[in-house]
Amino acid sequence: MQPNGTLRARAALAGLISIFLPMLSPAQAPAPAVPPLPVPPKPGAAPGQARIPDDLIGDEHVREEFGVNEFTTPSIRKLFEMLDGLGRLSYDALKRPITRKTPSDRVLVSLGLGSLIADGFLIVQCEKVEAMEDVGRALIKYAKVLGTGDRMNRHTQSLFEHSIEGKWDKLRSELALTQADVEAEMVQLRDVDIAHLVSLGGWVRAFEIASRSISENYTAEKTQRLIRPDIAEHYRDSLSNLNPALQANPALATLKKGLDEIVPLMGGPEAKTLTEEQANKLAEKAAELARIVTDPMKG
Repeated sequence: MQPNGTLRARAALAGLISIFLPMLSPAQAPAPAVPPLPVPPKPGAAPGQARIPDDLIGDEHVREEFGVNEFTTPSIRKLFEMLDGLGRLSYDALKRPITRKTPSDRVLVSLGLGSLIADGFLIVQCEKVEAMEDVGRALIKYAKVLGTGDRMNRHTQSLFEHSIEGKWDKLRSELALTQADVEAEMVQLRDVDIAHLVSLGGWVRAFEIASRSISENYTAEKTQRLIRPDIAEHYRDSLSNLNPALQANPALATLKKGLDEIVPLMGGPEAKTLTEEQANKLAEKAAELARIVTDPMKG
């Protein structure tokens, strides 16, 4: 017998499938609100472009097919695997309010979409079926603003069906494929810089979750997962390679400055673990960066 609360949550989510799918009609997806941006050279990274750390490279064939590869954007699924060694996460402590408003700035929408995918992974990690409704509605709204509703439609039904059935591994795969299809659409629209920002938003939120969890339940061993200056430096450098029009965006300028500031808080090149005080300071800085991505209306 399933607990009554679980049955009610699953029944409610079943109804959501029929609500969400019509909202994802390609005819309703608006055209991009900013001019297209140039696609980077496909074979490899441009001179000076930061290479993504090897353990963040996703293996989904669709990413390579559309030119989104090891030299462009890491998979949010790979980013969120940083949390696997942290044990059981406290959803109540790490969740955030999901706003019903959608930013008009495509930069903030892109960052926010990445953070929502990370929120989806948090839901999977904590097995909170009932929490998928708000995140799912927000994902649809953000994807429509970016003009990616057509591709999102391929995964939305599976996303909610796997939630209802409690198939957490398959749900994680669907979330990763959601990112991959957003990226594919951006490349086709010659707006690949936006795909990078989706990945950045995912990392910022995932890192906030990891650092807060460790700060609240400190052990020196767990802090090893926070000592990743290579990831922070990759994203910082990738911001310098965006289209100049995007580099002038205030949110991105603030994020770049914050990424510069967060690297020294990771303990330096010889660090093996962080003290509790260092972990607390890193969590505070991560929360500052996350607010830029998750609370765009207040930024």
